[in-house]
Amino acid sequence: MQLLPLAPEPFAAPTDRDMLPAERREFVRTHRTCMFGYPRRADGPSMSVVYYIPTDTDELLVSTMAGRAKAKAVARNGKVSLCILDERWPFAYLQVYCDARVDTDPELTVDVMMAVGGRMSGEPLPEDARPVVQAMAEEEERLVIRCRPYSTFAQPPRHLHRNDQEQPITHWVTAAMPWDAPDENPEAP
Repeated sequence: MQLLPLAPEPFAAPTDRDMLPAERREFVRTHRTCMFGYPRRADGPSMSVVYYIPTDTDELLVSTMAGRAKAKAVARNGKVSLCILDERWPFAYLQVYCDARVDTDPELTVDVMMAVGGRMSGEPLPEDARPVVQAMAEEEERLVIRCRPYSTFAQPPRHLHRNDQEQPITHWVTAAMPWDAPDENPEAP
């Protein structure tokens, strides 16, 4: 497994149709932030904004502390939702349903934290930052949540540009689809 580098340009979701399965996967691989949601024992679901790292095997990796609720919830119930966020307006989002598990491998933890630092700053962290990141990982008792997508639900970017538009804003119904679904539209790019 290899961590994918930060994409130079995030995939732009089409505004006139639903995303194809391959486009949904590309959207996830080329963005960097999401709402991490998981079930709580009481009340509604918990959600927090996190950076995630995609891999070449389609896992999405999230760094967290062992004492945080995310890690405890995943250990208790391995189902999570990641709402991948676009960073442009009008924004799209893609809900990704995942099976998740906790991984305590210290080397992977530091690799993910280094990659998160690169996504936060917009450029890879220098290798000489690794000992500092490793010390932080140990002090904060960090680990990795490995999320394996199995289904997606897309929301296209829609925007009302002004109140006097000739064409009203339109919506359509989208659907959940398996993560590994094939593209079935022969006219798709």
